[in-house]
Formats: sequence, structure tokens, C-alpha cells
Amino acid sequence: MQRFQKGSLKKRGKAWVGQWRVGRKHFKRVLGYIKEMSKAEAQKALAEILVPINNREAPPSESYRFGDFTKRIYLPFYERKWKRSTAMSNRYRIEYHLISKFDSLPLGTFTRDQLQDSLDRSAAAGLSFSTVDHLRWDLKQIFEMAVAEGFLVRNPAQLLFTPRECPKATTRVMSWDETRRCFSVIITPRERLICGLAVIAGMRPGEIFALTWKRLEGLEYADVQQRIYGSDIDSPKSTYSRRWAALSDGLLEAVREWRELAVDPRPEAWVFPSEKLTTPLRKDNVWRRHFAPPLKAAGLAWVNFQVMRRTHSSLLKELDVDPHVRAEQMGHTVDVNENVYTRTSLQRRRDAVNKLEKALTVN
Repeated sequence: MQRFQKGSLKKRGKAWVGQWRVGRKHFKRVLGYIKEMSKAEAQKALAEILVPINNREAPPSESYRFGDFTKRIYLPFYERKWKRSTAMSNRYRIEYHLISKFDSLPLGTFTRDQLQDSLDRSAAAGLSFSTVDHLRWDLKQIFEMAVAEGFLVRNPAQLLFTPRECPKATTRVMSWDETRRCFSVIITPRERLICGLAVIAGMRPGEIFALTWKRLEGLEYADVQQRIYGSDIDSPKSTYSRRWAALSDGLLEAVREWRELAVDPRPEAWVFPSEKLTTPLRKDNVWRRHFAPPLKAAGLAWVNFQVMRRTHSSLLKELDVDPHVRAEQMGHTVDVNENVYTRTSLQRRRDAVNKLEKALTVN
């Protein structure tokens, strides 16, 4: 079976020479003159030569190994579809949890029960519901592609389910009093603005830290056109995420106050820059240093950016704000807003059942 290869790059006189092999045959080619081509450019030229060799269609066979199929056929194809951030997380999850476990096993040896047992063990080991559910989907899609490409006759992962024993994360939101307490302990201008953009404007942390001043300048909204994921500047999460997020009067005043204090208020500068000014702040660092300590002291150690965003949606629902308004403000569909982000308070539920009881009571 032909292995993935990078080839080798050598200097031969005044030229860069690339070398590689196919089977037992060795090949070499002059890529360019050293004075006209950098080493990086030569490596790129060699990589382009090797693309059709490494991507050569493998003969469909049940004996083809899981690791080779996933790395050479499945991932290269689907990474063309995924956003960069999605590709990074998906590749890591698949390599860490699946390829490390099933690498050398032939595709044709997998059974439904074997794969379900693997998911059961992952759940028993304490992996979250979300992670195990993603692994179930990964397996289903990998073997679905193996069937489509003629390596298998049937998909052994078709009927897999996520074990009910998987621990599910608690989806908490702040009450009105807890939200007021949150704002009372976040007192510095920068952190209060970040908190307001999350709780009042309902923005994602990646959208907040990717803001530049031109996206706020002279506007009554934040023009969300990019986000930051890790250290990468990327496009928003979805087509719905590219939006105008309305800002309240208080937030507009907080924006003006923070800009007056900003070291670099130019339109192209970051609203929340790092010490270097050329890169935005990292949300994890900001949270650990400036949010976590005061929130913990206030009894809100469980709060994070996701809780703030859910709180935004839930409190707007308490105020009877239209679901479409909430969804468009947060940058997703109405069903996601209603089913994922919004939680109702116990008092609102008690009011609802009392209203029903009253309506049923015969005078």
C-alpha cells in the first residue's frame, strides 16, 4: 500500500531538486534555481507534484485500514467543506479518539456491536455527551463514505446511538438578581464593556474579541463580519452570524468611554488589543485574570461566556421579546434560540401553570 509521503528537498549545484518515490521506483526533478526560488517555494512546488500521488485512489477493499482511509480519503475530502475552526476541532477529535484506537484495523472487520461498545466505554470513562455524540456522528460519516466509495457493502455505524450514561453539561443561566450582581463586581471599563457585549448584546466571545473600531464607529450596532478562534481570524460561525448586533444606549456610552482610553483608536485597530497591540486579547486569559476572581467572590464561579449568552436570550424571553428578534440579534435561527439558548425561570413557569389553573376554574 502506498504511504503518504512528503518527499525530500536537496541542493544540487545552483538548483533545488525534489526527490520522491512511487512503489520501488525513485524519481527526482529540478524545481528551480536557488537564486530565484526560496526554500519554502521549492517545498511548495514539491508538495504540488506529490498531491496526485498521495491522493491516488486506493483500490476499494475491505482490508484497507481505518487509519489510512480516514487520513488519506475521508479527512482530505471533508476538510474542503468545513470551516478552518471546524476542521481543526474535528481533525483533533478524530485523530485522538478514533485513529489512535482503530488505526491498523481493516475496514471490513468492524461490527456494529464493536463500535457501540467503544462509545459505551468512552461514556464510562467520563467523556461528555457532546464529545461522544460527535464521535458517533464521525463514525457514521466515515463508514458511510467507505460504503459510497466501494470499500464496504454496508455501514456498521448506521444504527449507533449515544449512551444515555453520558454526563450532560448543566445549562444554567443567571437570574435577574445574579445578572445585576455580575455587573456590580465587573467594574473596570474594558471588562464592563466585554460583559455588556455578551449579556446585553448577546455576542459570542470570538465575535467580541475580533472587533475593530471601524465595526463600531458611528454606529448603533456592532457590525459582525469576523470572529477569532484560538489565534485565527476567521469568518463568523454561520451565514446567520454575519449580522448587525444592536447596542443599547448604555453600551454605546461604554464604547465611547473605552475608546477615549484606548492606546490605539484608529479604525483598523483592535477594540480589545493585547499588550502587543497587533493582536486581539485571548478570551481565556482575560477570563482567568479579570472575570473569574470577582465572579467567584460574588458566588458566580459557574458563570462563563456561554452562560452570559444564554442569559441574554433567556432574559429577553422573560421580557416577551419576539423570538425572531432574539434569534437575529444573536446570529442564529429561531429554533436554535428557542431550543438551545433560552431557559425560562421557575417563577415564569409558576405564573404559567397558575394562569392555566385559573382558566380551568369554573366560576
